[in-house]
Amino acid sequence: MDRMELEAFVAVAEELHFGRAAARLHRGQPTVSEAVRRLEGSLGGRLFHRTSRRVSLTGLGEALLPDAHAALTQLRRFEQRGRALAAGEDHLTTLVVAHAEYTSYHLLLRCLPRLRERFPEVTIVPEPMPTTAQLTAVRAETIGLGIGWATDGVTGVRTRVLSTERFMALVPEAHPLAGREELSAAELSTTDLLTWPHQINSGLCDRLLSAFRIGGADLRIIRTADSVHGIAAHVAAGAGIGITVESALDHQPPGLRIIPLTGPSTTADQVILTPPDPSETATALRDLLLAASAE
Repeated sequence: MDRMELEAFVAVAEELHFGRAAARLHRGQPTVSEAVRRLEGSLGGRLFHRTSRRVSLTGLGEALLPDAHAALTQLRRFEQRGRALAAGEDHLTTLVVAHAEYTSYHLLLRCLPRLRERFPEVTIVPEPMPTTAQLTAVRAETIGLGIGWATDGVTGVRTRVLSTERFMALVPEAHPLAGREELSAAELSTTDLLTWPHQINSGLCDRLLSAFRIGGADLRIIRTADSVHGIAAHVAAGAGIGITVESALDHQPPGLRIIPLTGPSTTADQVILTPPDPSETATALRDLLLAASAE
């Protein structure tokens, strides 16, 4: 098992498309496919279901994706520390800060310069990472702090609510529902919906599913995208109605209306994740983020 195999697995798992994964890694598609096959061979099981039209994770793939993220983070941390030691900077420490897609990245951008001023000797490494992978990495202490989404059954990790975010619908201006001030799950029943992949934000998906179950509605997700910009593009192209969270909307998408969802379970908690005994730097960043959110 090597780094390329892990990177290929993670890229395909997040893109659910071998071609897009290859482009993201700046590799040829045959190279990525072969790396995944080698990894499957060494593990003794399939990581993906493959058809001519669709790629999806197997149970084994879903279970191992957080560990793959954590392993890659540890490799990067090893390289950074190795370079620092080789350069004679053995006094330096590193804080890896993970952030899930759709979280309030603008808060992190506001707080990191202030953290850097207080701890100039610390190397701060922001790392995109799904919430499920963050939980594994925090427990293993390969990251010092994570920003993700609340999920059930969390143990071995300290959580603080950073903000409570409403689910929002992205609706084309010409759509019959575009004039509404709020929308319920029942009103979106059987509508073609576009949202985030479950493996990227399982907590958000479970929360959204709960809202539809409580409303007695049918949740019909026809397409996923790993960014709100991707969702907005599909909505603008007429593929359906998008679902996202308020914190992910850093601007008003042209040609679309943003309409909040109303009813039970139509909010989700954005949380800060730290080990039970966080470092001084991680504690300082947590406090900066909570203060910035309160503002």
